[in-house]
Amino acid sequence: MYTDYHNHLEKGTLTLDYLSQFVEEAKRKNVSHFGISEHAYHFYETQNILSNPWVNERRWYNMEDYVHLFQQAEEKGMDVKMSIEMDYTPGKHQEMKEFISGYQFDYVIGSIHWVEDFGIDLAEYRHLWDERDINTVYRKYFDQVVTLAESNLFDIVGHLDLVKIFKYKPESRDFLLEQYDRATNALSQSKTCVEISTAGLRKPVGELYPDPELLKMCYEKDIPIVLSSDAHVPTDVGADYDQAVALAKSVGYSKLMTFEKGERKPINL
Repeated sequence: MYTDYHNHLEKGTLTLDYLSQFVEEAKRKNVSHFGISEHAYHFYETQNILSNPWVNERRWYNMEDYVHLFQQAEEKGMDVKMSIEMDYTPGKHQEMKEFISGYQFDYVIGSIHWVEDFGIDLAEYRHLWDERDINTVYRKYFDQVVTLAESNLFDIVGHLDLVKIFKYKPESRDFLLEQYDRATNALSQSKTCVEISTAGLRKPVGELYPDPELLKMCYEKDIPIVLSSDAHVPTDVGADYDQAVALAKSVGYSKLMTFEKGERKPINL
């Protein structure tokens, strides 16, 4: 039994027909704990949390419609968890807390896609990496991982080292390990689990998230994990899970965390 808690409907529609394609693929891939976690920035209700020109052009959903979709799914006996992937936004803890508490999410993912006004994983911003000091970007990125964990608002942190997506990495391994260490120290003191995400295999970096050394630190500090594909189309649900499972077991993990209506329960990997 596997988990896949990080998936998106944004390339299709908020309809039962489209959702069912994801659910059926999950069944085929032996994913028994499946959820949808649409980007929070798509919803008008998050305008007071994250707002910039790139995001504002992509705000097109109402939470009422999203919640209704999961109500329909439940009525049809469809086993799918309702979640959200929220861009962790420094200085907006109260606003994020109010939004999260306003809905009955099974779990909530917090992710970091922005370092100040720099969209670190966006193709439109990729050229800006050449104008930035890589160590500074990494330090500021992991600063946010620390405060995300300290906020204790999130059940899962998404793609923990997303900052490596375009293969820009610090030259100093010691510097990188320092970032890993302080991030995992903070996560170990929070309720936040880490996902092993296969999405990185489909990105320029061509690697799983997180880096094996980073995941090893997570294991050594007793930070629970989930498996996720970050699927944006149905066929990517549960993609490349053989590699994710192998990585998890290689550092010592034998359990996955599961979620339902805010409650958590470990299962065997």
